Amino acid sequence: MLLGVALLPVAAEAQTPERGSGTPGPVTWGVCDDPRLLQIGAECGFVRVPLDYARPGGDTIELAVSRVRHSSSEQDYQGVMLTNPGGPGGSGLIMPVLGRFVPGGVGANYDWIGFDPRGVGSSRPALTCDVDYTGYNRPDYVPSTPQIEKAWLSKVKEYAEACDKAGGPLLDHMKTTDTVADMDSIRRALGAKKINFYGFSYGTYLGQVYATVHPERVGRMVLDGNVDPGAVWYDANLDQNVAFDKTIRFFFDWVAEHDDVYRLGTTGKAVRDRYYAELRTLKATPADGKIGPAELSDIVLSAAYHVVYWPDVAAAFSAWVNGGDAGGLLDMYAPPGTPDADNGYAVYLAVSCTDTSWPRDWRTWQQDAWRIHTRHPFAAWGNTWFNAPCRDWGARPGTPVRVDGTRTPPILLINETYDAATPFAGALEVRKRFPGSVLVEGVGGTTHAGSLEGIACVDDTIADYLRDGTLPRRVGGNRSDRQCEPVPVPEAAAERTTDAAGITRADLRQLTGR
Repeated sequence: MLLGVALLPVAAEAQTPERGSGTPGPVTWGVCDDPRLLQIGAECGFVRVPLDYARPGGDTIELAVSRVRHSSSEQDYQGVMLTNPGGPGGSGLIMPVLGRFVPGGVGANYDWIGFDPRGVGSSRPALTCDVDYTGYNRPDYVPSTPQIEKAWLSKVKEYAEACDKAGGPLLDHMKTTDTVADMDSIRRALGAKKINFYGFSYGTYLGQVYATVHPERVGRMVLDGNVDPGAVWYDANLDQNVAFDKTIRFFFDWVAEHDDVYRLGTTGKAVRDRYYAELRTLKATPADGKIGPAELSDIVLSAAYHVVYWPDVAAAFSAWVNGGDAGGLLDMYAPPGTPDADNGYAVYLAVSCTDTSWPRDWRTWQQDAWRIHTRHPFAAWGNTWFNAPCRDWGARPGTPVRVDGTRTPPILLINETYDAATPFAGALEVRKRFPGSVLVEGVGGTTHAGSLEGIACVDDTIADYLRDGTLPRRVGGNRSDRQCEPVPVPEAAAERTTDAAGITRADLRQLTGR
């Protein structure tokens, strides 16, 4: 996953908790440390909340928050817009920049609020378990020998144990319900009777649960890349394993269409075969001694999240296959030793592993992974090992909230048809549970959480809704209510490209996947 960059996290065990009253005080806004936040005119502060909401007078933690205030007249002011980029584990402090991408200046009518959820980024304490866990030249994801399987089982168990040691008491209070309670604490600290909310990916699940628990406190809500609330979380990952294999084929087909640029095959099947052949080659001899099959799998996986990465992934893979140049692959793989990157993964697990119980019997995971791998091999085993620390997680699991939007005001849902991280069936399930909702579909698209990226049909719908609550008409049946163009694929490029300088929508592409 790709997370936003905030301040480097501090190890959870190094923090000394304070006692609190359970009632958050008003935010003392000050100067932000992140230059990107300074660039967009944000101000920053902290909200002190209970570590355990069942003991509101006990130990406390601090949530880092950011704000870009409305620039509209007070007559047009629409209140606060709380945001979340997804994850779990995504830093949200940069999210107030989102307001500038809403067409027609409608974003100026809101105070845009970003926050680092508990355990994340600049919030205190922040969870970091093992900064060298990802590393280079890890074992192949596919356990084709007992030795590979044993190596991964040992590796994921050691990571879970490292998190148990580093997390301390925080680890038992990292559930979605804890963050939802934090969201309401932020609301109270801001002095708002209601909150508006814009959530991507896992952020859509936060919105669903908040709306279920506090329907009377919901204003407007935009949920993009919708989590299936009925599949949290083991089944959701099984669904992803199938969806990623189907979605990556669109990328392979595109590469084949541009064989004059990439020289990797003239059919999608040929490109796909070349990819799997290269995995076998790298298993014996990693590129530059660092990029083995697991690392290449992670790099190519980004193309299944967002079409913007297609040219860069294709160019890097082509340079290696056709010229032996591993530079592009190395640039696209996050090196080990970075606490912020480990923080994102650690929090992902801390939430996912405790929101609900996971199978403890390894045979269940093994049989499901091999069953899906047989027909859909692209991500089945990689995703299995990504989540496998949940088998050995030390914190107590909870019971997911049954999401029910029958008392929630009308909300706006957005999903592309072939979004692999949050498959379209999940968006239909959310639409069913929120009878006042309207679903906008990016027809035929493969991008995950790509709203406000310049597609007028989608973005204008968002602007209309945020301006005065106007939504498209809800149609009958189990389908989307408005159909729009998907995020377009960039032009093919032989060299890797970079985004323009400054704060762009690219800063908000939070690749969450798992």
